[in-house]
Amino acid sequence: MEIGQKFNTLTKDEYFFYIDNYKKYKDFNTLGLYRSIIENEKLTLNDKLAVRDYSHRIFKKTFDFLQLKDPETFVEVEYLGTETTKGDERRIWDDIRKNQQRILEDKKIKHRNFGNYSKHLCGIDTCVWNGIMIRQGSWLVESNMHFDGDKNKYAAKEKSYKRRSDRKKEKQIIGKELGNG
Repeated sequence: MEIGQKFNTLTKDEYFFYIDNYKKYKDFNTLGLYRSIIENEKLTLNDKLAVRDYSHRIFKKTFDFLQLKDPETFVEVEYLGTETTKGDERRIWDDIRKNQQRILEDKKIKHRNFGNYSKHLCGIDTCVWNGIMIRQGSWLVESNMHFDGDKNKYAAKEKSYKRRSDRKKEKQIIGKELGNG
């Protein structure tokens, strides 16, 4: 069976019905469910919180994976109805970065192409590459997730070239000293 309508047009009772019977519907999408909680204008804040809490009972593990797949949606749903300061937001995003790294390590995933991170999103509206799928490690990966422990391979290359040129200069200086002396 198919739901046949968008999640963001449902009422609170319809949400509960579809969540209870999600296995019967082949077009049931948990990411769409959580996004619709934010977008649904028919629901009050208390209704949205009730739907979120009810869906967490069944889809909590999937919701936690949204930290990796779609962190903006995760934050909007998780902190729905709460006022956050700039310091809170910084702490939240630091926690998400740590959780992303933990999830990748726990699941032994070596690449980072997930959801929003697998598309080119540079922030420039007129960019011809906006929204296209990108390959891991390509130069278009500007919105890729980065962790504090990551090595900067470009800085390492620059350091290597600098050391190489220093070694060559050192040999030239020694040669001049020996030739002059």
